Amino acid sequence: MAQFFKPKAKKNTLKSSQLTVTSLNHEGVGVTRVDNKVSFITGGLPGEVVVAKQTAVRNRYDNYQVEKILKSSPYRVQPPCQHYGQCGGCQLQHLDENQQLVEKQLAVTQLFKKFAGEHDLPWQMPLNANAQFYRRSARIAVFYDRNKKKFKLGYRQKGSKKIMDIDRCLVIDHAFETVFSEFRNQLPRLKKGAAISHIQLCSTESGHYVILRCVSSLPQSDQKALQALCRANNWILVFDLGDNKFESGCEMQTNDPSYRLSDYNLTLSFKFNNFIQVNKEINQLMLTQASDWLQLDSNTSVLDLFCGVGNFSLPLALNCQSVVGVEGVPLAIEMAKKNAIDNKIDNVSFYCQDLTQNMTKESWFALDYDVLLLDPSRMGAEQILSQLKLARFKKILYVSCDPVTMARDSKCIIDAGFEIAKLGLMNMFPHTAHIETMALFERSK
Repeated sequence: MAQFFKPKAKKNTLKSSQLTVTSLNHEGVGVTRVDNKVSFITGGLPGEVVVAKQTAVRNRYDNYQVEKILKSSPYRVQPPCQHYGQCGGCQLQHLDENQQLVEKQLAVTQLFKKFAGEHDLPWQMPLNANAQFYRRSARIAVFYDRNKKKFKLGYRQKGSKKIMDIDRCLVIDHAFETVFSEFRNQLPRLKKGAAISHIQLCSTESGHYVILRCVSSLPQSDQKALQALCRANNWILVFDLGDNKFESGCEMQTNDPSYRLSDYNLTLSFKFNNFIQVNKEINQLMLTQASDWLQLDSNTSVLDLFCGVGNFSLPLALNCQSVVGVEGVPLAIEMAKKNAIDNKIDNVSFYCQDLTQNMTKESWFALDYDVLLLDPSRMGAEQILSQLKLARFKKILYVSCDPVTMARDSKCIIDAGFEIAKLGLMNMFPHTAHIETMALFERSK
């Protein structure tokens, strides 16, 4: 039998090198070039000289991890969280809070140069608020190690799917400061504590909710113990039954949760599986900025795509002729309609439509509008922009949670005859690599 020579795969030897970090990318990772090849340096800050070890070698780039800092950035700070560096929740606690925004703005500027060909951007002051205890919602993983007979409560480890035990989280609402210690003590005492897989937290003006996801039903004794725990901490217990079904663990709790938009005197109800902005303060500032930038009047009609439960639609409807909100999630539209009725707003209409599909034959599509508001997911709005005749709008407000897709989509808008009038960061997630941006486009003069 003939044997054919097969060369052995060449092994890359991972090495350590002295590197100078030149910038941060949009994911908060340091960037430099080594032998004219892009290299990403996790843990490095612009201007720093570091010793970093290769963690991956690719055709177009290499990855490094900082081992030692030889020259430190003046903006490097001591991370406030004891779990930083191991927990995967935050990525930028080692960088000064104000400088985080500077670096994020520089990263977005580079993306607009790359994808939209825009160099001189009309940056506005970023929206900023408290960098700690800002999250009104969060999800905690629960893992029961059957070998060690021990519960773990926390978040994913950095670069891993494993759960890391967390004692205290500095970004979730003050109301839940003791949630880790309380449940870590309580779960071993339950008969079926291992049935709890996740703890979802939600804090709004209507209450501080603890939503438990269970893989199987809990006995009455466990439910009563959990009710007592939540009652003692001023938390409202809710059970997530799956299939979008929730059951109150508190006899007095019957109403849907809700949050206030105090500047507009509005109360918006939602279901626990609806999306709401996690940063209460920035959400309010964001809505005010949107209204200020758009300069609506009694003759303005607005099309709000990806409208959710009406977070933008209802405040804007107070200052314009009409708003049409469109969203692909039926339950969100149901709540948006309810919120319009509850707040006595009658110049807004809501439609349920999968915005990734053809929408040119829908009744709402053919109406006349002055303003287009887009608040898409991280996938962006490329498919929608390709269907809309953008020239029909006078202004387009784009609210983004992904700077790459926003920069890409901006080129489509600019090519349709618009120019960027205003652009600003919204510090929705301090200490993380997430970048939220708002852009106002106006017809070119």
